[in-house]
Amino acid sequence: MSKLILNLVSLLALPLVLCGCPVAIVGGLAAAGGAGYAANQERGAGGVAGDFTIKTNIQNAWLQAKPTIEGNLGVTVYQGRALLTGHAPTAEAKAQAQRLASGVPGVRTVYNEIEVAPNETVWSSTKDAWITSQVRSDLIFNSQIRSDNYTIETVDRSVYLIGSARSQAELDSATTVARYVPGVKRVVSYVEIRPGAPAGATPTASPAPPASGAPSAAAPTTPVEVQKL
Repeated sequence: MSKLILNLVSLLALPLVLCGCPVAIVGGLAAAGGAGYAANQERGAGGVAGDFTIKTNIQNAWLQAKPTIEGNLGVTVYQGRALLTGHAPTAEAKAQAQRLASGVPGVRTVYNEIEVAPNETVWSSTKDAWITSQVRSDLIFNSQIRSDNYTIETVDRSVYLIGSARSQAELDSATTVARYVPGVKRVVSYVEIRPGAPAGATPTASPAPPASGAPSAAAPTTPVEVQKL
């Protein structure tokens, strides 16, 4: 028994011996998980890295354009498709943000969802973060959806989906999942069907709600805007 206890103590002390802090081990595991997440996406780790470079270049272009571009702007990039979100003080600033994003090498198309409005309050941003987290969680636990291929942004309780789906049925399931999250006022999809077919129109029949806490009665009233890509 004493030998077992000694081995256990030695194992627990190992992170301290290796790096002086067990947090470093945890950080390494988290990084490995992130790499696995990227590799599991259909765009692959190389595609993830390329999209990150495009996103960084768009953000740098916006920074260099200040003070003509102000506001709280966000950008998500998936396979060269840039989704712009956030708030701009004027229509001119919104248009300039799109022009700069369009000029970045590697950008295939730009979806400009920037709202001309004051920046969100801290409370609104907190609610949006919760909605994004909940949509992500529900996608992960839905066996009909390959959640790795979806990126989620929420602004003013509008949920934006971008990524790729294996079929129209999968995309319908993903938008339905988002609709059932409490607080969501609309869902906008920029998800491509993997073979390259357009996403199509809003589904005529709503699939069954996700099992993780969705209401079992009437379908939600949240509208779904499925974009023609």
